[in-house]
Order: sequence, then structure tokens, then C-alpha cells
Amino acid sequence: MFQENLKTCRKAKGLTQEDLAVRLHVVRQTISKWEKGLSVPDAALLVRLSEVLEVPVSQLLGAPLPPESSTDQVAEQLARINEQLAQKNRRARRIWQVVVGILLAFVLLWGILCLLSYHSYTQYVSPPKIQVEPLSSIPVERRCSDAVA
Repeated sequence: MFQENLKTCRKAKGLTQEDLAVRLHVVRQTISKWEKGLSVPDAALLVRLSEVLEVPVSQLLGAPLPPESSTDQVAEQLARINEQLAQKNRRARRIWQVVVGILLAFVLLWGILCLLSYHSYTQYVSPPKIQVEPLSSIPVERRCSDAVA
């Protein structure tokens, strides 16, 4: 609603985002965010925006407000737009948290499976243990007969 009206009014005046940003003393990215619906201007900037574009604030907001509407109504509509934007951002943040949580769970599970697999592999591949008797425990006769043979 606001974003489409802003873009339409800006283009109707023949202004680029950069031109409008210079007139409002903001950066071009701010205008881009407004037009994408990622943020909205505060009340003071909204009034200045309507002056620069030479349209009433009610037309920018896209609501059927009469031209003599009070600033309270404009502020109320801005508050609603800000709340909608905040809800959208909270939903997006929550989705990212769930995605990251699932990825961490998969990485943890994969690590546990790798450890278990490695443990099983080392038990299977380890060489058999050969017991060697110490030379002192073998009787002398047996040592001599082994050497002759």
C-alpha cells in the first residue's frame, strides 16, 4: 500500500531514489527499504515526504482519509503499518531459528554417527594381540633344544 504509492508518486515527479533521498536528507537505501516494504518513515519524515512529492499524506498511505484528517489518524495508521512490519520480521526471524535448529540437530546426529562408526571400525580392524612369554619363564632345556633345532 504505502510502498506502491511512494514509488508511483516518486516516478510521477520524475525523481530517482537518489534524488528523493537527497531532498529528505537520508541515504538511497532508506528509500529503497520504504519502497520494498521493509520499513516505513517516521511521522516527521512522512510529512516531509508528502511536501517533497506534493501529495497529501493520506494519498501516500493509501487510506480513504479525508484531506482534513488529523495527525492522530495519520500516526495511528503509521503505527498499524509498523506493527504489521514488526510481525513480518518476527515471523521471518522465527523461521530462520527453526531452520538453524534443524541444521544443528542434523550436524550433531551426523557427528554422533561418525564417532560410533569409527569406534566400531577400530574394534574390527585392530590387530590381534599376541602374547609373548618372557625368556626367563622358559626352562633352560627348552631354550637349548629350540636353538639346536
